Amino acid sequence: MMTAMEAYKTHYETLGYVVVPRSLVIPSETTFQDVLAAVTRIVAKARSGEWPHRRAVGRQFPPHKIGGKDDAWGVQHLIHPDLGEDAKVLKRWYTSPEVCNVVCGLVGCTEEELQLELVNLLINPESHDFALRWHRDDIRGDASIEEEEKGLAIWAHGVQWNTALYDDSCLYIVPGTHNTVRTPEQRALSTTLEAPKNPLDMPGAIVVPLKPGETVFYNSNILHLGIYTSKTPRATLHACMGSTQGGSSRARNVLQHGLDWMSEESFKDGLDKRGLKMLENTLRMKEGAGEIGFSLVN
Repeated sequence: MMTAMEAYKTHYETLGYVVVPRSLVIPSETTFQDVLAAVTRIVAKARSGEWPHRRAVGRQFPPHKIGGKDDAWGVQHLIHPDLGEDAKVLKRWYTSPEVCNVVCGLVGCTEEELQLELVNLLINPESHDFALRWHRDDIRGDASIEEEEKGLAIWAHGVQWNTALYDDSCLYIVPGTHNTVRTPEQRALSTTLEAPKNPLDMPGAIVVPLKPGETVFYNSNILHLGIYTSKTPRATLHACMGSTQGGSSRARNVLQHGLDWMSEESFKDGLDKRGLKMLENTLRMKEGAGEIGFSLVN
């Protein structure tokens, strides 16, 4: 009989995403409340302008503007050492056995091969509605069929996820597009810079609803987008983790966010033995990356 983790992996590999229950990534109510409290304080700093690393309404992809008080749909670098104890709470969660076990199971790697990558946050804008266009995270919308095939073929060595802290129905995906090129109809709806008026006009699209604590793990080169409404509270952890099996294949998509601060000695504070090994793997990838550029255009 197939184990639960084997069933999740089969679903993930077949459709490009899988939703897992709260207990798999958040082991206790105490952990959930600690994470929620830390995130709430960080969001307050971002909205006030005290924390400058934000995703401002009007700009979809990196590089994101640093500073200012523009309405925001996301917060960057939640494990940055300048966020103090709140960053440590989120480091403990991100590098926890629960999270790492799921990532290893889905990606097919060992704990020693894990790379520490991104921990960001998706939030509701306060006064503007906003949406992203249909996209794959590391393949441009105007890519040729051959370029698309090449990009999809190398994208198996990491996983992205959204962990909702409130009810969340903001993510739309097209299941199965993590390993298939777009149909002509899908291509026509994913080559412009504009967000769609109705995401469900995309052939095969579905919405992925999450309850507080639930997580959707997905291949970030699946066709997807996010809707950001000012009418509903949102705080959804948006993270990714990779494996050294991928070599430098993930370097551009991860390092484009600006992670020089991970090289600072102060960043190691709050990381356990597992986390330090993950950081070592990431810094090794960074050293060999060369010029990286940006994955997508705004």
